[in-house]
Amino acid sequence: MVDKKIIVFDGVCILCNSFVLFILKKDRAKQFYFTTAQSDFVKEKLKTMTFRVNPMDSVIYLKNGKVLTESSAVLGILSDLGGIWKLLSILRIIPPMIRNVAYRFCAKRRYRVFGKLKTCMLPSSEWKSRFLA
Repeated sequence: MVDKKIIVFDGVCILCNSFVLFILKKDRAKQFYFTTAQSDFVKEKLKTMTFRVNPMDSVIYLKNGKVLTESSAVLGILSDLGGIWKLLSILRIIPPMIRNVAYRFCAKRRYRVFGKLKTCMLPSSEWKSRFLA
């Protein structure tokens, strides 16, 4: 598991689900794996790892034993996605403290603006192998 690139997202958040679908469609190398913040995988990780943020409040990117959260997670994912999306990594010149203010502003309002699902998304059979339980 340590060598996999795992994205933890809020499974009932429509904005978060849209981000995951975007990644699934653009990830030609099939390098990313996904799990929801509500999953047993995350509950087990919480017993062994300390996250600086609540998994329900942030996208979390687990890569090579490192944990990236908030804006750093999003920029890391886009950078690893490659192509034109890698250009957005230029935003790393902005200090995380400032980037995360904008991230948290959006995160706090995501349900109000984008909505919320009643249950977590079920991946299609095409993408099911990329989701961790």
